[in-house]
Amino acid sequence: MSTPVWAALDAAAAPAVAGIARRAQRGFDPARVPLLGVMGAFVFAAQLINFPVGVGTSGHLVGGALLSMTLGPAAASVAMTAILAIQALVFQDGGVLALGANVINMAILGVWAGYLPFALWGNTRRRKLAIFAGGALSVAVSAVLALSELLLSGVRVPAGALVISLVLFLASALLEGAITLAVLQGLERIQPRLVRQPRAGWSPALGLLAIAAVLLASVGVLFASQAPDGIERLTRQAAAVPGVWLDQAGAGLAGLALVYGACLLFGRLARRRSA
Repeated sequence: MSTPVWAALDAAAAPAVAGIARRAQRGFDPARVPLLGVMGAFVFAAQLINFPVGVGTSGHLVGGALLSMTLGPAAASVAMTAILAIQALVFQDGGVLALGANVINMAILGVWAGYLPFALWGNTRRRKLAIFAGGALSVAVSAVLALSELLLSGVRVPAGALVISLVLFLASALLEGAITLAVLQGLERIQPRLVRQPRAGWSPALGLLAIAAVLLASVGVLFASQAPDGIERLTRQAAAVPGVWLDQAGAGLAGLALVYGACLLFGRLARRRSA
């Protein structure tokens, strides 16, 4: 991205996140503190696993809609911001200068777009459709915003490449919707009132999520696609290089602990403020 674009987004992201964090603290349910930490860690781990989307291109779960449906959109934005910040500042993934853009695209607009169908139809007969649509919409909005920012930055995209990219983004969005629906339905089968009325403390659903996060971060990286994602392929700025499994697993588990700790810290601070 060009300097004016990333600088403007960085400047906008900081006050936006601060305002959302204050809102999250005011309405935060203390019973959701363990859920906040585990969901943040699970989404971080899931983002490590790229799956093929088309030839030579990959995608991964973004998780914004999943976080918003389980935590509420304000707390979800805070959790996603923590994930993106740790990826950029600790693991140099996503770029420090592009952090503001990623926060705006995924942690704010992507999260709230993903929550919209769930807010409208989550308590109706269209609940499954709402969950699927929320997952798909969150990725579609984030992808279109990222593409628009590249175009505003002067990145020249041939018409053919643009069409292919949009098709790949659509495929990623549909997969996100399907994964979001599958995960949320699985959790609600284990703990039917997980979203509406979470238990205080740990539960079987949270335990399984924690185990899944650890397995994804330590073992799942062995099966992750090494192809670049749609934006990387479009700009031809990144090339995937297979790493040593122990290094990948160690980094993944370290990131898991950092995200869990950051989310847990925010949850405890919010609980104290609401007490």
